[in-house]
Amino acid sequence: MNHKSILKFISILFYVNILLYAENYLLNGGQNSSIKYKLIQEIKPTSETVVVDLSFVKVKSFSSPTYNQTIDNFKIVFSKQPDKTESKTDKHGNEIVKYIWDKPRDSFSAEITLTANNSVSLSSISTNAPYPVKSIPSNIKKYLSPTEQVQSDNISIKKTADELLNSTKSQFDAVQKILSWIIDHMHYVLTPEKFDALYAYNTGKGNCQNYSHLAAALMRSGGIPVRIVNGVTLKEPYDIKIGNRVMTLNMAEGRHSWIEVYFPDLGWMPFDPQQTELFVSNRFIRVEVGMDNQETTNDGLVHWTRIKGSKKLLSFNESIESEFINDTITLTGSKKNYGPLKLLLQPTVNTTFVPVVSQKISPPVSIELEKLQKLNFNIPFIYGNLDFPEGINFAFIRKSIDNREGTTQELQKNFLVETAEYVTSNLQYGQVFILKKPIKLEKIGLALHKFGGSGKLWIELREDDRGSPGNVAAVSKKIDLEQLPVKPGYYWTDFDFSSQGLLLSPDQYWFILAYSGSPIVNWFYSYGKPVGPIDGTRYKSFSEKDWSKSLSFEFNYRVTGLT
Repeated sequence: MNHKSILKFISILFYVNILLYAENYLLNGGQNSSIKYKLIQEIKPTSETVVVDLSFVKVKSFSSPTYNQTIDNFKIVFSKQPDKTESKTDKHGNEIVKYIWDKPRDSFSAEITLTANNSVSLSSISTNAPYPVKSIPSNIKKYLSPTEQVQSDNISIKKTADELLNSTKSQFDAVQKILSWIIDHMHYVLTPEKFDALYAYNTGKGNCQNYSHLAAALMRSGGIPVRIVNGVTLKEPYDIKIGNRVMTLNMAEGRHSWIEVYFPDLGWMPFDPQQTELFVSNRFIRVEVGMDNQETTNDGLVHWTRIKGSKKLLSFNESIESEFINDTITLTGSKKNYGPLKLLLQPTVNTTFVPVVSQKISPPVSIELEKLQKLNFNIPFIYGNLDFPEGINFAFIRKSIDNREGTTQELQKNFLVETAEYVTSNLQYGQVFILKKPIKLEKIGLALHKFGGSGKLWIELREDDRGSPGNVAAVSKKIDLEQLPVKPGYYWTDFDFSSQGLLLSPDQYWFILAYSGSPIVNWFYSYGKPVGPIDGTRYKSFSEKDWSKSLSFEFNYRVTGLT
């Protein structure tokens, strides 16, 4: 295909005149799994270490109308036995055990193992809880209070809560209005500057802690009891059948924060403010609860004391392993024409509520080739899902916190997780991008990490075929895998289209990562859809023609050129 025909071909891409509506899905069915779970902490003290102590929270069973966790065979095994053990139960019912070593000199490890029999059952839920919420037990009222991280008494947060909850009659109506607002006004980032509710409210971004704190702040401001939950998510994906399509959901294996909301007629109900209400998936292992994430720090907490004046740091590493012994998934979903523009999953709820009606978004207006060619492209352009923790070594992500004297250090659990997909396997992956203005395409960059192997990588730019990747419109220059560095972390890898003079009209496009040989490459992604539509990340096997499978996340990419 010559230069002139490429321009013509791209300018007449099939245009789908659609509007983007709400992305609320009602789920039915369930999940049942038996999971062997292991957490390993490895400690390497220095010659100047005086005391080391590790704290853990005993993982307990939990029951709700949707999510149930039954824990068996909970054990903690040490390679070096502690010199002292202290136990307590805090005001939230967390059983905390502290293990202490005096003047340890050799490396040692702690290994937690358990079996979690986790289940999710989603059918119709009935609740008659009114709003304002009534009949709150005295031991639950503490979960209405503001904290340093959950600023439910902040004037701006209170004003927004009042606006959202105006004329609300039921508690479910109140929480679905708040969560729909959060989902559409927030986008996920792994490394926010702060983790509190007010930072999330003012910036519209944050990690799981920010989502949980902001949800709790808005709900507590409206008189709804909320507690923060800390636990672990597991990386095993699962599918939801939606008509003739499949939506695949998965999370990274690591620490996570979510919430539980108290309903007088249902009890404590789990919510993940990033995308689910009235349930969390059985890929969640619930560990610790509290008022906020500053209070739920006991599980995996490390303290150590060193000789005054010492600058030597203790070495620490934590790893999580899981094995699904049994795993049965029977989830189906149906899309509704109400709710947020971003993904929200929930069971059917029988109660009084007013469906949230999201703003409709008009598609971009395409420009004919002759008009494109008359435009002067000279303004730098960059677009995409740009925010990811570039260069971070996920094997060593905890930072120590000094006390005033500098002799005692603390390592709290970290919510920074490696969200990435192995994309040079037996599957193809496609990512949509939507242009609202015309551009002259120069490069498309992906956030990649090379593990090894050999071969070449390139990108296929594809037309849109009724909302799915269509025919190949252009191909980037190929990159030999040897050109990519072998170093920890993820970095932008730019695929060059600059020599082809491609003029792209405002429209919807796809690109596919292609390869030859046997490269081993991961592509970083963000939870949710910071930029694109819900079904804008697709995958299929090489033998399949239909791109009927979508992913709940969005890959990190950048489109650069001139506009």
